[in-house]
Amino acid sequence: MPGSKLDPIDRHILAELQADGRMTNVELARRVGISAPPCLRRVRTLEESGFIRGYHADVDPRELGFEVQVFAMVGLSSQAEADLSAFEQKCREWPLVRECHMLNGEIDFILKCVSPDLSTFQSFLTEELTAAANVASVKTSLVIRGAKNEPAVPFEVLEERLSQIP
Repeated sequence: MPGSKLDPIDRHILAELQADGRMTNVELARRVGISAPPCLRRVRTLEESGFIRGYHADVDPRELGFEVQVFAMVGLSSQAEADLSAFEQKCREWPLVRECHMLNGEIDFILKCVSPDLSTFQSFLTEELTAAANVASVKTSLVIRGAKNEPAVPFEVLEERLSQIP
């Protein structure tokens, strides 16, 4: 199990930073029960080994005028690795696409898109997404309301699983 490579202090550091990435190292050290210098070393090691990918503010898109959120289910003509990679690269270039996930089953990719309004999204859909190379089909669903948006990892589930390992 990947999480078991970390000791309890490292996991506690990750859980605390996930909950509040703005806290000082001194506060983080206090919360996890170690002194500040080893805490900072551990954080740097977690960053360098890829457990911490970055620090971000949780910005409300609607407050900034991004009123439209759409999930787009994309089917490709070819699932050859080169074609999949080319589509993923294209998604990285489109600013309205905020998430891109390859799926198994009938749909090849699901995209989470944001837009200031429907006409902007429609232009993106018709001029860019459906016009992109290898795109065979696109089905969209407009988000009416979000009930949960929790990008974090559930550390309580990890800790429960690790406590059951002999």
